[in-house]
Amino acid sequence: MWKTLSVALLALFPAVPASASEASVSHVVQPGETLAAVASRHGVRVADLRDWNGLGSYSRLRADGMLRLAAPRAPIPEFRTRTEVVSEKEANGSVGRKCPVPVEELRRIWVRYIDFQGKVHNGSLIMHGSLVAQTQRSFAQLYRWRFPIMVMQPASVNMPGLTDRSVLTGGYECRFVAGTTKWSQHSYGRAVDVNPRQNPMIRGDYLDPPNTEKWLARENYWPGMVHEGGAVEAFTGNGFAWGGRWKSLKDYMHFSTTNL
Repeated sequence: MWKTLSVALLALFPAVPASASEASVSHVVQPGETLAAVASRHGVRVADLRDWNGLGSYSRLRADGMLRLAAPRAPIPEFRTRTEVVSEKEANGSVGRKCPVPVEELRRIWVRYIDFQGKVHNGSLIMHGSLVAQTQRSFAQLYRWRFPIMVMQPASVNMPGLTDRSVLTGGYECRFVAGTTKWSQHSYGRAVDVNPRQNPMIRGDYLDPPNTEKWLARENYWPGMVHEGGAVEAFTGNGFAWGGRWKSLKDYMHFSTTNL
C-alpha cells in the first residue's frame, strides 16, 4: 500500500548522519544519558543545551529525544493543541464512502511537533472524538521530550512536494488491514502510526513500508525511532498499546487503544 520512497527524499532524510558535521547538529538521546553526559560528549555547556532546547528546569532526558547542539534561529515555543470537526470529504477523500465510523464521531487534532531538522511545525491527525484528550497528552509528551517527527499533515505546508505517504505520522484512515477485508483500527480512529519509515512493520518476509530493512536493527537510536523506555511511553502511558510488543508480528510504528 505504500509507495517506494524516492531517491530525492532519501537524500534529504538519510538513515544515519552522512558526515561528521551533520552528526554534530543534533544528538539522539540513548538510555541513561544525562544532560551533563551529552554536553561533555559534544564539548558544549549544560546551560547552553538547556537553553537551545527550551528545557527550562527540566533535566531528565528521555531516550529517543533529539537535542539541538547549536543555538536555533528562534526559541522553541510552548506546546499547543486544538481540535476541530472534519467533513466527510476531508476524512475519507470522498462523500458517501463506506466506512465504519460516522464522520460526526471524528475530530482533527492539531499539535505542535519538531521535525528531523529541529524545526517546529503545526501538524494534524484525525482520531475518534473519544480519544482526543489522550492523543493530545501523548503528543505533548513527545514534544516535551523533544522527540522528532518527520512530517504530519498538512504535508503541503510542512514538507512541500512530498508525494510519499509512507513517511507521514497520522491516525484515522478508512482502509482494511493489508491483505484482508477486515477494517483496520485506523478506520475507527483508534490507532496512530508514528514515523512509519523509521518504525516499520514486519510480518514474515513482508515489510511495510518497503526498503526499510536498516531500521529493523532496533538496537540503534536514530532520529524518529521509538523504543521501550523512550518515545513508546508517551503513548502507552496514555492508554495506547504498542505493536512493537506483539508476538506474531512486529509493528513498531503502531499504537492503538484496542491492541489490534
